[in-house]
Amino acid sequence: MRRLTGAVFQSLDGVMQAPGGPEEDPSSDFRFGGWVQPLWDPDMGPFEKIIEADYDLLLGKRTYDIFAAYWPYNQDNPIGAKFQRINKYVLTHSAEPLSWENSYKLSGDTAAAVAELKQIDGRDLLIQGSSTLYVPLLAAGLIDQLVLMTFPILLGEGKRIFDGSEKPGALKLVDHFVSNKGAVFTTYEPAGEVQTGSFATKEPSKAELERREKWAKEEA
Repeated sequence: MRRLTGAVFQSLDGVMQAPGGPEEDPSSDFRFGGWVQPLWDPDMGPFEKIIEADYDLLLGKRTYDIFAAYWPYNQDNPIGAKFQRINKYVLTHSAEPLSWENSYKLSGDTAAAVAELKQIDGRDLLIQGSSTLYVPLLAAGLIDQLVLMTFPILLGEGKRIFDGSEKPGALKLVDHFVSNKGAVFTTYEPAGEVQTGSFATKEPSKAELERREKWAKEEA
């Protein structure tokens, strides 16, 4: 089965919209496009390993359009040359043809389409951008590795990958790195069910029992 990695540039408050430039995605009047550039460092640790690996891209239509208008015209960049060569799988309901070479349309239910794609022989898959893919894929448990690249900045409103519909589950930290400019890279893989416990070492006090009863009534 093909493994699926999601690699996310995000702010400290979880916004991932338009990290690359002011005109990348100004939807919903987002004013901070290009917020990653001032915080970029020559050594970006795990991201360099990810982007240099062997993979095909899994993209939402908006990110595909951004990439298709940029990377084919920047073939002197090693990333541009790679993106030109590899397959691009695009989740879209649009009838508009995909003009970038080696691009393939996936339609229908997002989770079902990606689950089927993962069963087909081929390179592993990498999500870049494409905020709309994370909600259904996380809910379906289809992301095998999640790389969060968190930058020391607060952006407020903007597109995020988490909306509360994620499938509950534990994660295992398999790699971490901090850049010289304070970007924190954390790589997670699924680690089974959520485990719970308690730090209590004694039987609950009368005050604690009264608190529980009070809160239960308030929730009723």
